Amino acid sequence: MSVKITDACICCGACVDECPVGAILDDSENPEGEAAYYVQPKACVECEGHYDAPACASQCPTEGCIVYSEGNKRGMLAGTPVAA
Repeated sequence: MSVKITDACICCGACVDECPVGAILDDSENPEGEAAYYVQPKACVECEGHYDAPACASQCPTEGCIVYSEGNKRGMLAGTPVAA
């Protein structure tokens, strides 16, 4: 699985430099044409082997912008538990 960047993204760039595998594209490279950063799902490893949790989520200043599911890591939503 991979993290996802929601439409709450403000394109600040805080997440890009934190990704250890370069899986995050800026808004100008978003393949969906949206004005938001984009995580390449096949490249994202949710920081397995690098950090305890996705580094992008811990650096993101926008609450709820970077999400990952219950089955991956600890069910966090940019640092807050995800409700089931």
